[in-house]
Amino acid sequence: MDDPFQQDNDKFPELKLDAKQAQGFLSFFKTLPNDNRAVRFFDRRDYYTSHGENATFIATTYYRTTTALRQLGNGANSLSSVSVSKNMFEMIVRDLLLERTDHTLELYEGSGSNWRLVKSGTPGNLGSFEDILFANNDMQDSPVIVALVPSFKENGCTVGLGYIDLTKRVLGLTEFLDDSHFTNLESALVALGCKECLLPMDSAKSSESRSLKDAMSRCGVMVTERKKTEFKGRDVIQDLGRLVKGSMEPVRDLVTGFELAPGALGALLSYTELLADESNYENYILKQYTLDSYMRLDSAAVRALNVMESKTDANKNFSLFGLMNRTCTAGMGKRLLHMWLKQPLLDVNKINSRLDLVEAFVEDPELRQNLRQHLKRISDIERLMRSLQKKSANLVHIVKLYQSSIRIPYIKSALERYDGQFASLIKERYLDPLDSWTDDDHLNKFLALVETAVDLDQLENGEYMISPSYDEELSSLKNEQESLEMQINKLHQQTASDLDLAIDKALKLEKGTQFGHVFRITKKEEPKVRKKLNTHFVVLETRKDGVKFTNSKLRILGDQYQKIIEEYRICQKEIVGRVIVTTTSFGEVFEGIAVLLSELDVLLSFADLAVSCPTPYTRPDVTPSYEGDIILEGSRHPCVEAQDWVNFIPNDCKLVRGESWFQIITGPNMGGKSTFIRQVGVNILMAQVGCFVPCDRAQISVRDCIFARVGAGDCQLRGVSTFMQEMLETASILKGATEKSLIIIDELGRGTSTYDGFGLAWAICEHLVQEIKAPTLFATHFHELTALAYGDAAQSSNINNIVGVRNYHVSAHIDSISRKLTMLYKVEQGACDQSFGIHVAEFAKFPESVVALAREKAAELEDFSPTSFVSNDASKEESQVGCKRKREYNQDDMSRGALQARQFLKKFSEMPLDKMDIEQALEQVRTLKNDLQKDAVGCQWLQQFF
Repeated sequence: MDDPFQQDNDKFPELKLDAKQAQGFLSFFKTLPNDNRAVRFFDRRDYYTSHGENATFIATTYYRTTTALRQLGNGANSLSSVSVSKNMFEMIVRDLLLERTDHTLELYEGSGSNWRLVKSGTPGNLGSFEDILFANNDMQDSPVIVALVPSFKENGCTVGLGYIDLTKRVLGLTEFLDDSHFTNLESALVALGCKECLLPMDSAKSSESRSLKDAMSRCGVMVTERKKTEFKGRDVIQDLGRLVKGSMEPVRDLVTGFELAPGALGALLSYTELLADESNYENYILKQYTLDSYMRLDSAAVRALNVMESKTDANKNFSLFGLMNRTCTAGMGKRLLHMWLKQPLLDVNKINSRLDLVEAFVEDPELRQNLRQHLKRISDIERLMRSLQKKSANLVHIVKLYQSSIRIPYIKSALERYDGQFASLIKERYLDPLDSWTDDDHLNKFLALVETAVDLDQLENGEYMISPSYDEELSSLKNEQESLEMQINKLHQQTASDLDLAIDKALKLEKGTQFGHVFRITKKEEPKVRKKLNTHFVVLETRKDGVKFTNSKLRILGDQYQKIIEEYRICQKEIVGRVIVTTTSFGEVFEGIAVLLSELDVLLSFADLAVSCPTPYTRPDVTPSYEGDIILEGSRHPCVEAQDWVNFIPNDCKLVRGESWFQIITGPNMGGKSTFIRQVGVNILMAQVGCFVPCDRAQISVRDCIFARVGAGDCQLRGVSTFMQEMLETASILKGATEKSLIIIDELGRGTSTYDGFGLAWAICEHLVQEIKAPTLFATHFHELTALAYGDAAQSSNINNIVGVRNYHVSAHIDSISRKLTMLYKVEQGACDQSFGIHVAEFAKFPESVVALAREKAAELEDFSPTSFVSNDASKEESQVGCKRKREYNQDDMSRGALQARQFLKKFSEMPLDKMDIEQALEQVRTLKNDLQKDAVGCQWLQQFF
């Protein structure tokens, strides 16, 4: 992908400061407080500069070279500096505040030694940089800033959480009990789209807070530490009374119901300085956030299912958001889609309501295309209203609101023409609210205001002006202006006649020059009229393009004209202010319309996606979590099939309660296991968002959470080994999953030795089946795990009830002569009959001698047979797929060993890893291992693992 930062690489603006300016700036720069997170820019009018460590950071991160650095000053007092253009500055602002979460931003204006901070922003509080960030609709969601007050106890941690969405003007709070991995907090941070989190300094430095900060890190959240005294809830109710719309009673009732959350909200109000801006008063709404409002997704699931876009994506279809984003409005629909993907629904009726609307748009192409055409003309109403409320708007914002508003009757008309099976739903959801918002007391009143107040005829010339007829004083000034223009034009004609020159061709009238109104003739014409010029006019300037001159009449008329123009400008500015104030009073109307149009935009986007794919999507049949199965026939991965080079092979997935609720999937690398288990998760997520799914038929039992353990990602960058990351993510599943969740696990246990890994994988499978009982897709290379699917094996391993475990494998074909491996990418019933690792090595062009030795060693080690684990019936089935090793154990031995192994793993899972350093953890694991080794002395089955 092209790097947008490289375009200015060879165009560093020149740092132009004389010695005195440089000395003054150096003395000021030394007075700035030290802040490792702050990136400071200085506005030099034509360009921007940054200095010290910031300069090095910008040169290496964005210019990708230190040759961009310059030195300001001499000798020991010199300061590394870098200059950036206006375009480059805006790109850096977007990157620091929207993409990264490790820096804050400050902008200074001034000169010499006198500089002042004019703008500041953080990833959670964009502040005055919003105009830059929203200029090109870069904002895919509204950044949310969160504050936490954790109270650590023996049985876990009670978390008080407050949040503010500054774009949508929403305040929220909640309180909940969390485990040592903060799984509830992580899903809340993902759902809210949190970018920055405030923590009390004492809590941030406590030993218990390490796992709390790890959860923040996994979610890409910037942690900002604040004084503990800021986290006080004493004045919160009073402060909220000024900010929140409506009555105080609901606010008081909600806040007093919590112990810790009011303190978190108090810290946020202080940090964001909401009360300092009167435009915020009575413009916020207060909500209670509840964890069970939406499907819970942790950062691992969002990453595993490719829900959100990433810088490393080769194209937009690599992510679910990129694929599904076919929205037409200028930003609103895109932000709502971003939020919906992080907050899938749990209520079957709400899901079906969305699906009904999508179906209506799928079945009626004319309706869909008409609506999408009209929505393309809709501006970002949310952003326009935000500018009005912040008092940073002008007439352009009013006109954009007007131009969006006049499209609404067309949208209503298109919806009214629909007479399909969902006509009553469309009427209830869109037509009735739009009727109430667009009557003469609401939107029509605004339209009448604009049509009366704004000179709409001038828009074609790109001019945004108040109509002179709107105000008596403005009308009078306009008349005077026109009268003066007529007098000036008459003087122009008279002068042309006096000088015997053709008007406009030879004698031109210019206005707005440094001399005001002037006449101009070419140098060629000047000799003809030189005598008259010298006697009746005053020559102002002689240049290559001609001679400029004036006389007393033109000067007097020109001065009067400039005076009237200035008075007109001041009067118009005052009227624009009044129009903006009046428009702001329509805030509730526009907020309601924005909600309806952005929702309509996203649902039309879903419908467009469903019909435009080569194989159309289908509507899922959704049932509550306590009933129904998960059946996906002919399912596909939407992002993979959208790639140009892929001919996707669909597969069925049938997670049936009591039969195949827990599926063990074996097969070769590159055979499609990971894609298959991910596509099941993606299909369920899409269905609960309210979108059609890439299947021939889909039946989905609603899931309250999707847990995914499918790869360690960037764990090394956080100082965590791949295996430790694997164990931490699995611990989150064991502690957070319920029978209503969906669990996806890929290749668990490969980060350690074979026997340790297998033991862990077996014990985890047992726990998931016996205790959690959630539908699970478990992809593995441990073929021994397939024995879990057979009754006798279950008994021998002390598994009491595994009637829902079933084996599946991804198929591959090996040519008997050439031994060439061909992937078939089909998921079929039964365990995989062999390992394909050596064949994959051949794919990778390993030397023949290495491959031959690998085959020899593999043959020596293959002495295990699943037949020792399975019943007679199962043995017959397994004999068809071939035997491997020949080691047998009696059932009592296995039963006793499995019990001891499970006790070992239970003790391991209860270890407080988040509170231990690596030395303590390793010492305790060694102790547990030694104890198990002693127990294994009389148990042959257990001895195999040492």
